[in-house]
Amino acid sequence: MNVAENLASIRENIEQACRKSGRDPQEVSIIAVTKYVSIETANQAIQAGIKDIGENRKEGFLEKYNELGTEATWHFIGTLQSRKVKDVIDQIDYLHSLDRLSLAKEVNKRASEKIKCFVQVNVSGEDSKHGINPEEVIPFVEKLGNYEHIEVSGLMTMAPQTENEDLLRGCFQNLRKLKEQIQNLQLPHAPCTYLSMGMSNDYSIAVEEGATHIRIGTKLVGKEF
Repeated sequence: MNVAENLASIRENIEQACRKSGRDPQEVSIIAVTKYVSIETANQAIQAGIKDIGENRKEGFLEKYNELGTEATWHFIGTLQSRKVKDVIDQIDYLHSLDRLSLAKEVNKRASEKIKCFVQVNVSGEDSKHGINPEEVIPFVEKLGNYEHIEVSGLMTMAPQTENEDLLRGCFQNLRKLKEQIQNLQLPHAPCTYLSMGMSNDYSIAVEEGATHIRIGTKLVGKEF
């Protein structure tokens, strides 16, 4: 697994997607999802030029953070149980899975400074996916104004596992429209400038539809365990 070669290929695909959609590739951050690889491989990604590392479990996050700490910007991308917030909240830079007020309350209570959060939206409507239903997002975001340590930096979704490009594109378009609706509200606590969407199998489509953060695991760092 040559992480540097993989990264070069992904960047080339991002540039192509940006050319098609009239975007600047600099607008797209690649998050290396390292939950299935070792600290050594995560460090290879950093050495290859990756600035953003994503983990979805407390234990895996803390293990890598304790070794690589200030080397990267840290994204918690998985479901975060309220009881585990206190263990990670002051180490992460972004939380990608804010999906309930009970979690917002705990983050607000435990954080020592403002946390950049993505509200997770279940655009596809699949029972297997976490996230808020699209019609509930704006009322939810408005309520988050009560929590001084939370900034709604953007929205996040997980698209269906499918080869159906129209279905994928529709999911990403719907998330972008929601983001624009929130931006139009001009809420001080919710600039909502970012879209976290797109993974190894669909990131080019996500970029064409406006993704600012793509979460890449196997296509970038592989899978070791």
